[in-house]
Amino acid sequence: MAGGGFWNRLLGRTTADRQAPDTETAASTQPDVFQPSRDAALDHFEIGAEIGRGAMATVHLARERVSGRQLAIKRLALQREFSAEDLIDVRQRFMREARAARHLQHPDILEVIDAGEAGEDAWIAMEYVQGQDLSHHTRPGQLLPVNEVLALAVRLARALAYAHAQGVVHRDIKPSNVMLDRAKGTLKIMDFGIARIADGSRTRTGLVLGTPSFMSPEQLAGLKVDGRSDLYSLGVMLYQLLTGHLPHQSDSMAKLMHQIANQPAPDVRHYRPELPESLALVLALALEKRPELRYAGGEQMAQDLEAVLAQMGPQDPAAPDKAAPSVDPFAQTLRLSADEPGQNPRSPS
Repeated sequence: MAGGGFWNRLLGRTTADRQAPDTETAASTQPDVFQPSRDAALDHFEIGAEIGRGAMATVHLARERVSGRQLAIKRLALQREFSAEDLIDVRQRFMREARAARHLQHPDILEVIDAGEAGEDAWIAMEYVQGQDLSHHTRPGQLLPVNEVLALAVRLARALAYAHAQGVVHRDIKPSNVMLDRAKGTLKIMDFGIARIADGSRTRTGLVLGTPSFMSPEQLAGLKVDGRSDLYSLGVMLYQLLTGHLPHQSDSMAKLMHQIANQPAPDVRHYRPELPESLALVLALALEKRPELRYAGGEQMAQDLEAVLAQMGPQDPAAPDKAAPSVDPFAQTLRLSADEPGQNPRSPS
């Protein structure tokens, strides 16, 4: 089953009927207090307060000395996480990925400004943006309106299509890697290429770079991935943003991997009966186990989502958007039926 062409015929729309969603560049704000510190490996930046921390990285506010531009610098503790025999290869891989990311110039992709090494570790300088990451909108009661979620997914699919055309695969698409400023309409995919640095290497702590629940079957299997893997991850993220649930979830890594590799995702209408069948079909296509059966590219997915939006019509932005109870009146729908409805209770991602 094809992507955009299938929905063009089904819904009687053409590409010319559609308009790409508006995109806006991010705006930065001046912090209340900026206390620079110096690092010999980063002496062309003033490094300020820590503004984020992850499993192997810290993010600091910074200012470029020459231009005065405010930005963010992520420092990756490679020496702490990787064995000595892997460290040289990991650093080289990081620099290759950073160089590739620097060439991405898209309004919905966070700009990479510079990258380098600091001792045994690495750093990457990025534009600084406001907003919250989309993980804040993945819980029942905190979900965004359906039309807004779909419009965001259209933009994300097109941003991924652009990156894939440049030969860059993200490998870790998930809500926490997408920044949204609703007031300004700013949307940014972050951390292109970061998940790639651990491919083929084993961290000392067993750290998984990439969130398993959002990984495609081929990525979990350690196979070579392309842009279709990112589109699978986008499908998982869209499913969670619409329902507050992941399509596959387990406390056991082995069970989770088995589910992702073998079990169809429950029909999204199990959680949201009011959603149209056309949207359930888009998600089913994005979440196909075999990459050759998924969308071939992000533009196809974007067009199908736009067709669903047109079919749904306008939505009252003031109306609360709550996930429905777990009742599945569509359990008999051919191809999308779930063998065990309710098999994926949500846990924090």
